[in-house]
Amino acid sequence: MRAVIFDEFGARPEVREVPDPTPPPGGVVIRVEATGLCRSDWHGWQGHDPDIRAPHVPGHEFAGVVAAVGEGVRGWRRGDRVTAPFVCACGQCPACLAGDQQVCERQTQPGFTHWGSFAEYVAVHHANVNLVRLPDDLGYPAAAALGCRFATAFRAVVAQGRVATGEWVAVHGCGGVGLSAVMIAAACGARVVAVDVSPAALESARRFGAAVGVDASAFTGPGEVAAAVREATGGGAHLSLDALGAQATCVASIEGLRRRGRHVQVGLLPAAQGRPAVPMELVIAYELELRGSHGMAAHAYPELLRMVEAGVLRPADLVTRTIGLDEVPEALTTMDGPGFGGMCLVRPW
Repeated sequence: MRAVIFDEFGARPEVREVPDPTPPPGGVVIRVEATGLCRSDWHGWQGHDPDIRAPHVPGHEFAGVVAAVGEGVRGWRRGDRVTAPFVCACGQCPACLAGDQQVCERQTQPGFTHWGSFAEYVAVHHANVNLVRLPDDLGYPAAAALGCRFATAFRAVVAQGRVATGEWVAVHGCGGVGLSAVMIAAACGARVVAVDVSPAALESARRFGAAVGVDASAFTGPGEVAAAVREATGGGAHLSLDALGAQATCVASIEGLRRRGRHVQVGLLPAAQGRPAVPMELVIAYELELRGSHGMAAHAYPELLRMVEAGVLRPADLVTRTIGLDEVPEALTTMDGPGFGGMCLVRPW
C-alpha cells in the first residue's frame, strides 16, 4: 500500500510503498476513506510521544470500511462502515471495566503505538471494544473527525466540562478541536468566547456559533488575554478549554475563569516541551476545577451520533481543506503555526 512514512523524528516524511497491515487477533484492518491531519500528528513527528518508534506511519483520526477481520472478532464483517476512537482500549483492565476506556491502562493508538492512517489501510486492535458503526448517511470526511477532534471536543465540553445553557465558555485555540468545541458549546446553549491569533480561525469560530472573538495577537503583556476574556464575560468564563496545548493558552484559560470556574485541558502539553507553571494560587483562592480530557470511549458515541444525525452538530462544516497522500508531508511539517480556520482531511485513494 501507499503510505506517508518518516525514518527519523523531524525528518521530512515521504510517500512510499510499504507492506499492507494484517488484522491482529481480535482486530481488523480498515480501508481508509478519509483521515484527519491533527496537531497530535505533528507532535508525534517531532518525537514528543515516547510510544513512537521510527520508521513510522502517522495518522490517528480516520473513517473507512472494514477490509479484513481477525480471529475472535464478533459482530463485524467486511464492508462495514466504521470509525474508531484514537484511544483503542483493551476492554479488560480496571479502567475499561469501569467504563473509562479513554484512559485504558493497555491502550493502543493507531499512528502512535503502531502504524497509522496516513495510508490506504490501517489496523485497529480489539475491534469488539473500539469500532463505531457509522450511520449510512454520514459521509467519510465528517466521520473521520469523530475519531479524534470532534469526539474529543464533545466529551471535553459535555462530560468533563459539564456545560450548561447560558454559561460562558472560553475556547483558547481555534484549530480543529477548538472549532469543534465552539460548535458543540454553542449547540448546547452556551455563550462562547473564541480566542486565537488567526483572523481566519476567529472568523470560522464566529460562523460556528462564537458570540465573541478575542484576537490574542493584539496583546503582549502577561494576563492581558485572560483580562479580555473576563471583560467579555462579565467576570470570567464558567468553563474554559485550552484546545491548543501551550504554556500561554493553559495559563490564560485558567486565569480567565470566574470563581468556581472549570478548566479543561484538551491540547497536548508534552513533557518534552516543558511542563507549564500553573497559577495554583488562583485554583485555591477561586476554588477552580482543573480537568483533563483524553478522547472518548466507543460506547459513548451514540449521544454524539444522535446530535449529528439530527443536524444539531455539523462536523462536515469544519472540513475546509482536503488533500491527497502526496500533499501530507508538506502539510504535516508546516502545521505548527496559525490555523487556517478549519480541519484538513486526507483522502488516500
